[in-house]
Amino acid sequence: MSVAGICELCQRPDVEESCDRCGRLVCDRHFDDSAGVCVDCSSDLGGSGDRVDPETLPDGVDTYRF
Repeated sequence: MSVAGICELCQRPDVEESCDRCGRLVCDRHFDDSAGVCVDCSSDLGGSGDRVDPETLPDGVDTYRF
């Protein structure tokens, strides 16, 4: 969903996303497009909160989980 405001995580202007889980207004830097949630909710749901480039992972490894 496209919205306008200030990112509730970093205070950047021109926010264009809203978290589907918690409703926070967040910038594109703090929004996980694949999950439709902010990075805080993504990490709560088991996501890394960061976008990982699969090309940087060793062969045969999809994700790191601890």
